[in-house]
Amino acid sequence: MARPYKRVLLKLSGEALEGPGGAVDPQTLDRVAQEVITARQAGAQIAIVIGGGNLFRGLTGAASGMDRTAADTMGMLATVMNCVALQDAFVRAGQAAPVLSAIPVMQVCDPFTRRGAVASLEAGEVVLLAGGTGNPYFTTDTAAALRALEIGAEALLKATKVDGIYDKDPVVHADAKRFAEITYHEVIERQLKVMDLTAVTLCRDNALPLVVFKMTDGGNIGRVLAGEDVGSRVIEANS
Repeated sequence: MARPYKRVLLKLSGEALEGPGGAVDPQTLDRVAQEVITARQAGAQIAIVIGGGNLFRGLTGAASGMDRTAADTMGMLATVMNCVALQDAFVRAGQAAPVLSAIPVMQVCDPFTRRGAVASLEAGEVVLLAGGTGNPYFTTDTAAALRALEIGAEALLKATKVDGIYDKDPVVHADAKRFAEITYHEVIERQLKVMDLTAVTLCRDNALPLVVFKMTDGGNIGRVLAGEDVGSRVIEANS
């Protein structure tokens, strides 16, 4: 069993905000916010990076003929929109949640600084980190790994639609095997689609644990933070 975590970075896909209400579903926003608030009230410090794929995906735009830099910039701006939407859900629930962006959008959110993010976490705020890394050609997975290291997170939590990391797609293969724990070396060697290679390497090189778990199972964020055996844990080397 992993030890409890006090400060974490939670990586959400943009698709995690989808629901019957559309690409950004108010009920889904409220549910995600409440899950995070419950975990924060238990004493954890939580920062969040959200993807933008529910609104616009840079790689898709580039594949359709757009300039890659322009497409990735649109994707990064989509993450700002998602963070503002989730911020609204937090504020309505009584939880302070500043949005800090790698891309300056001064009338909407504050610029990201490491000191500012840490100060907000220590003040009991949930910090929403928008704009990816602020650079094209980098995914929000890489942004999540980078920000986790910058703020001194004890783990990177990646919420997904499945309950962990499998040796093959569990949706397609009924005999897929789930890993309770696996090393970064094995993830790279097996070419498992956990995060992009840049993010995986960044986590590995800095010995940052990664926990992959199913977001739609209520209470899972709190269980992971408490050190329960939820999902799959990726570590630097076998413990």
